[in-house]
Amino acid sequence: MDLTTQLKRRARAEGFDAVGVAPAGPAAGAGRLRRWLDAGMAGEMHYMARTAAIREDPRRLLPGCRFIVAVAMSYHSSAPPSSAPGPAGSAWVSRYAWGRDYHRLIKKRLVRLGRWLAEAAPGSTWRAAVDTAPVLEREWAARAGLGWIGKNTCLIDRALGSELFLGMLLTDADLTPDTPVPEHCGSCTACLDACPTSALVVPGVLDARRCISYLTIEHRGEIPGTLQTAMGAMIAGCDICQEVCPWNRKAPADLHEELAPAPHRYRPRLAALEQLDEEGYRRWRRGSALNRIPFDAFCRNLEIARRNISAPTE
Repeated sequence: MDLTTQLKRRARAEGFDAVGVAPAGPAAGAGRLRRWLDAGMAGEMHYMARTAAIREDPRRLLPGCRFIVAVAMSYHSSAPPSSAPGPAGSAWVSRYAWGRDYHRLIKKRLVRLGRWLAEAAPGSTWRAAVDTAPVLEREWAARAGLGWIGKNTCLIDRALGSELFLGMLLTDADLTPDTPVPEHCGSCTACLDACPTSALVVPGVLDARRCISYLTIEHRGEIPGTLQTAMGAMIAGCDICQEVCPWNRKAPADLHEELAPAPHRYRPRLAALEQLDEEGYRRWRRGSALNRIPFDAFCRNLEIARRNISAPTE
């Protein structure tokens, strides 16, 4: 059994649902990233510009990198979508944050995979990366054959859908690359049509400044009034462009117990959240991937959700 086959078996044994290999080199999306940044579509995510040069070539993150091992882990849930009626006075937290913090979960498994690779290929080096690292992870996952980048800008796998956590293992070990797959969005525009803020300006281009996920998680300060109503009861992230994707209707659900919804973060009651002080908020989000939302932004999101829920309907 060759090294690549062994590596893939080991990755699946670690709990990853998909794994592929891509040859390292300049990122094809580097030009698109620069144009996106120059257009101001990153909003206040200034770290994207600061790390753009590293994102353009993973060999700048790991000198001598020859291959990138891309892994994916599904967080698709059988729980009803955000559009389904919930308990009265409840808020919506994005699926990615229902279970354990995926950053830690995937990083630990990638580190174990890297240590295994170092033993299997003596003298090789590696570096594990999740989406907090300056890597264009969706591009490398696509180049590794895990799927294609859809019109909603998410990686889509024909079997697993798009609700995927991605991880990368950069290495100089000698591996066999996989073949990218063609895109299968076709003429579908469900994600563009469903976005309540028109953040998907054209297929594959997201203006973060209008995206509810960005507004509730990354944006600091006041949210423009024209966008507040569209946020509905969403207080942390948004799942709409993925919920309407046909590929997610067919995807297997609830594959990982550790990503199962924590009761206090699935459809939480606004009234209970509004009673939290800063320490209580930290306890509520503990163990999740919500650490990027500071307390003042959380309170702002709650206030907007309260107004939207309490607004009279015509």
